[in-house]
Amino acid sequence: MLVYRGVPSATDTPCVLTIGNFDGVHLGHKALLAQLKSRARALGLPASVLTFEPHPREFFAPDAAPPRLTSLRRKLELLENEGIDNVYVQRFSKRFAALTADEFIDTVLVRGLRARHLIIGDDFCFGRGRQGNFETLKAAGSLRGFQVESMHTVELEGERVSSSAVRAAMQDGDMDHANRLLGEPFDVIGRVMHGDEIGRTIGFPTANIQLTQKSMPLSGIFAVTVDGGPLKGAMGAASIGVRPTIGERLALRLEVYILDFDGDLYHQRLSVRFLKKIRSEAKFASLAELTAAIEQDCRDVRSFFAARQN
Repeated sequence: MLVYRGVPSATDTPCVLTIGNFDGVHLGHKALLAQLKSRARALGLPASVLTFEPHPREFFAPDAAPPRLTSLRRKLELLENEGIDNVYVQRFSKRFAALTADEFIDTVLVRGLRARHLIIGDDFCFGRGRQGNFETLKAAGSLRGFQVESMHTVELEGERVSSSAVRAAMQDGDMDHANRLLGEPFDVIGRVMHGDEIGRTIGFPTANIQLTQKSMPLSGIFAVTVDGGPLKGAMGAASIGVRPTIGERLALRLEVYILDFDGDLYHQRLSVRFLKKIRSEAKFASLAELTAAIEQDCRDVRSFFAARQN
């Protein structure tokens, strides 16, 4: 998969295109991408995605924007896993946000990407003030030589599959539901970095996973599996949060205690898959109370995996 920073001023190669934020790459996204690939293969053109960085909601209201499900790097990995040929990561700026619908069609779709066929969600709006929609694109396509196709809402058991629904399930602690909407377990991938080694002093050495996001849609203690380096589907107890027992206003951190493992994981790139929430993050009066809580967390994690095997 080829990744481009921004939309070129002009290109010689037409494409089949879809546009969106693709946060989480959930079942709805996967259905749209499958439709995109099918149409691209039929036309003999590359399947291309236009996405934005930062997320438009982060640009317009940074303090009110919801936490992302995936970092940009992870989103690109997920898009590659779906078989996409090209991804254009457009910087969402004041100048880009000011484009009218007609300017967007001319500079981005027609000249920049030469979209031969465009597939969009049924609620897609674009251009300054969200003035453009599906009907705008259809009318422009008939004049400018591209086809427009809508992708209807994907539902799971009567619920619309969306990034917001995934985020809400995670915030409720319902990883089963969140993972069903995603179509696979939610994961965080990062490199193991040196931390303050408090876990090691209380008998629970943890892998401190580097996060590129300042906020996450979930927090607490989780049963996870871990892959990477010497690990393959290893059982773990993961803590994601701000560690209130250790201090105040600390940065968000993901720490994973690998059950039944004793080895060096520094600088390994690990994939942590979140399967079940064990409890919410809590502030304990002492390290002794924290240690007792971690011991119980590990017992609960073992019980969870034992039940899965039965």
